[in-house]
Amino acid sequence: MRSLFGTDGVRGIANQDLTIDFAMNLGIATAVVLTKKMKNITIAIGKDTRVSGDMLVSSLIAGLTSFGVNVIDLGVIPTPAVSYLVKKYKVQAGIMVSASHNP
Repeated sequence: MRSLFGTDGVRGIANQDLTIDFAMNLGIATAVVLTKKMKNITIAIGKDTRVSGDMLVSSLIAGLTSFGVNVIDLGVIPTPAVSYLVKKYKVQAGIMVSASHNP
């Protein structure tokens, strides 16, 4: 199996590589790593307009919140806005679900 993790994030095809289970487990793994190092973690999550975004964001949120991470669902938002809002809201991390680089 090829690696889904690259220098710019996680890459794969929705419903093939990036499944509901994969996204939820990625949320869980992220929460486990972060909650070992700090408390009261909040992550802001944005997405683009693709239909798969709802599925992937919901699965990520399920995984993150199951381990006590707070989530701000930013909805449909440009990628740079996630970085801006992470700083503005003083949250610990941001995630952008996007496929704008794919054919």
